[in-house]
Order: sequence, then C-alpha cells, then structure tokens
Amino acid sequence: MNDRIVLKAPWELSLLRRSNRLVAETLAALAQRVRPGVITLELDRFAEAYLLAHGAKPAFKGYRNYPFTLCTSINEQVVHGLPSDRKLEEGDILSLDMGAIVEGYYGDSAITVPVGRISAEAERLLRVTRECLNRAIAAARNGACLMDISGAVQAHAEANGFSIVRVFVGHGIGKELHEAPQIPNFVDPGRGRGPMLKPGMVLAIEPMVNAGGPEVRVLPDQWTAVTADGSLSAHFEHTVAITENGTEVLTALEGAPA
Repeated sequence: MNDRIVLKAPWELSLLRRSNRLVAETLAALAQRVRPGVITLELDRFAEAYLLAHGAKPAFKGYRNYPFTLCTSINEQVVHGLPSDRKLEEGDILSLDMGAIVEGYYGDSAITVPVGRISAEAERLLRVTRECLNRAIAAARNGACLMDISGAVQAHAEANGFSIVRVFVGHGIGKELHEAPQIPNFVDPGRGRGPMLKPGMVLAIEPMVNAGGPEVRVLPDQWTAVTADGSLSAHFEHTVAITENGTEVLTALEGAPA
C-alpha cells in the first residue's frame, strides 16, 4: 500500500457514492436471505449475480487470488471466511463483507447478522460492535485526527468487556481497494495522533470486536481468520467521505440505521 493519502475530487465522490450504495443494497438483500439451512455459497452466488446485473464487478474476487465475491465469517471466524456448502444454524452469527467496483472506483462494507434467534451474549456483541462503528464515524470529522477514530472504537469495546482485533485494520479507499491511511481500531502510541482528517479523504472504517481475547489465527485455507480462544467475533464496516459539509456515510441506505 502506498503511504500517500489520495484526496478525492467531487466527481470521484459521485462514482464512490454509486459503488458504495450498490454494496449497501447488496448487503441489505443478503441479510434478508440469511436463515437456518442456507449455505453461504448460495449467498455468494446471489451477491455476484446482483453486482453483475447492476453493471458492477466484485471487488474481492481475484484480489490476491481470493476466489469469491463475499467473505462469510461464522461465529468465531473474524474475517475472510470462505463461502462453502456449510449450512447456517439457528443461533449462529454471520459476518458478510464485500466490495464492488463501478467505473474503476471501489465500495466496501460489512455487516454481522443473526441467524434466527441468537444468545444474549451474541446480541450484545453485535450491538456494541455496531455502536463502536457509529462512534468511530462520529469521530471522523474534518479537523480531527486518525487516532480519534481508533480511540472511539477501542474505548467503547473495552468499556463493555470486549476486545479489539489488532492484526486487521480499516483503510482508505478509492481507485484501489486498500489505500492509505491504515485505520487501526485501537490507539497505537507509536503513531502519534496520526494524520489530520480533511475534505476529500474516503475511509473504510471497520471495527472487529471479540467476545474473548484479541488474538486470532489463520486456518490452513490461508484465508479464514478465527479467534484464538474460540470466542464469538463481530464485524461492521462503513465507507465514509470527509467533506466540507460534514461526514457522509457512503454505505448507509436511507431510512436504515448506520
């Protein structure tokens, strides 16, 4: 990843709105299809067909040889879970992470959804992780610093007894899926306060919160990251644009909670 932060022009933001809105619409449609008995490979096929039907390309498929449109991470799987013929079961939680390319510009977002009725612990984990994202977005404003975002996530997660995954981070986004700056979900004293946020910056903010410890390991498939202690993990992500008039959540649908 190049360390130079690329500020987006207004015409670029219009393309980023299109790609990110399409990701949000796809995830909303996927969430309606999540139920016990569904296999995650079916969800992947739906997502790819939906993007292609709307004139977009999957952002993840082929990226570093990743073979699917979606990342489908179940329960203790943190990120990069591979779609398969595994059937979802009542009480599971499922993270859906995906991206789209529209006219060369990327969209990226993630949600974690319940499969049927879930435990009170799982429900609280989803709620707190979503709140972490909302607090991070509130901190991502013109004139703030990058570590304001990181600190907002870490403080809320840890105040609720959860831990932050440290080996995966958010990122800038635009004509590349991963651009500068990296956005950790914890305060890294070695980074200082990080760069100042300014209009034209587009950021994919993505808290990953574990019910147990922060450590993760990668399975032999070389993709799926799981919690080292087997605890549940949740993941929510929005792409936001810093503008002169405030922070715009590019992956939020009208009438839906951020």
